[in-house]
Amino acid sequence: MKRPSPAFGSRSVLPLLVATTIVAGEPVPVTPWKTIPLDPEYSGAWVVAGDLTGDGAVEIVSARNVDQNDVHYTSAVVAQRLDGGVLWRWGDPTIGRRQLHHDVPCQIYDWDGDGRNEVVLATRGWLVELDGATGHERRRLPLPAAATDCLVFANLNGGPRATDVLVKTRYTRIWALNREGRELWSVENPGGFRTAHQPVPVDLDGDGRDEVMAGYAMLNADGSVRWVYQARQFDQGRGHCDCFRQVRGGPTPGDLRFVMTFCGANGIAMLDGNGRTLWEVTGQHFESVDVGPVLAGEPGRQIAVDIDHQPWGQGPVWVLDEAGTVRTRIMTDYARHHALIDWTGDGVAEILVAQPRTLYDGRGNAVALLVMDRADDAEGEERLALTGDFTGDGVPDVLLTTRAMSHVFIYRNEHGLRPDPPAAFGTGVNFSLY
Repeated sequence: MKRPSPAFGSRSVLPLLVATTIVAGEPVPVTPWKTIPLDPEYSGAWVVAGDLTGDGAVEIVSARNVDQNDVHYTSAVVAQRLDGGVLWRWGDPTIGRRQLHHDVPCQIYDWDGDGRNEVVLATRGWLVELDGATGHERRRLPLPAAATDCLVFANLNGGPRATDVLVKTRYTRIWALNREGRELWSVENPGGFRTAHQPVPVDLDGDGRDEVMAGYAMLNADGSVRWVYQARQFDQGRGHCDCFRQVRGGPTPGDLRFVMTFCGANGIAMLDGNGRTLWEVTGQHFESVDVGPVLAGEPGRQIAVDIDHQPWGQGPVWVLDEAGTVRTRIMTDYARHHALIDWTGDGVAEILVAQPRTLYDGRGNAVALLVMDRADDAEGEERLALTGDFTGDGVPDVLLTTRAMSHVFIYRNEHGLRPDPPAAFGTGVNFSLY
């Protein structure tokens, strides 16, 4: 195989045939710090967490959704304390479902900047703002039809904080609204391609206003197209952008580095802030991406990405370096949901894979096993992995949920270091499955 130049180029890799996890000893079992029974009537598989009451403790918010021909919206929400007590309920639990295969438009955010979190959701035809502490409906703003696929806060006006909001259909159109619900702009098929699952706001040029990665197109803050990614090795028209993440920053757009995965087109690519290709790897259905220091003693940051649409029992996670070289292959039962977290306190992140409830180091060694001794641990049950500060010490912890969703499990990070800045309290703003 001809290799590209070290700085730029493309590469293809053969489909994964064998991947082995090299395990040094048995992983350390970790019991839950909190096990929260979820409200059986209103709870759903979409879970976010944050301080809703201002008491310094996180609450759990879970949501149900209605799905009609891939148009979906939030139908019911419940907020609960860590002891399982219900803080409030909203919506109609009889019309929705607990299951999900997509983001649900329900986020925790201090939208008005008063120091207290709201719960903001998109339901059929409306953007709804709920008081975080009481669930009281503060505002209801009209939405275009089907503009309820996900919910993202962005700073498009150059103010001190993000007060604008992005909503979208599943794959075709994005709207930008200000806090009063006034439409700022709308773009259909940005750059001639489908939208991403979740638009990603990022200030490329440091002017205080976010640009928006809308799919394969980077939009300016006013919605105009800044550039469109052009794949070198595959037909990007076959699918859409699954995931877009920043790898590192810099003083100019050309110094920035991003990684993007291509659903349907079976690729992953590194690009700069001008949309220029640095490398491409093809041949697998790469899905979700985590970026951080994963390989001890190695320079730069690494990329952990799962390969989806595989048979049960063959769920790979690959670790790539910033040059696009595959450094580690980890095989799990199902790898779709994962996250990075420094679990051992050595300044290097472990890879949390939700399905096997296991944290791996960057070489594939199993470091810790998260114990889940309940019906939620049924064989074949899909699990979701979330990270954030759930205990109040600024150190990131682990939250696991399952599609069965009878409980939420929180695992306290006993050895991890407090990062600078501290970990987000709860799951943070603009949480996404992708």
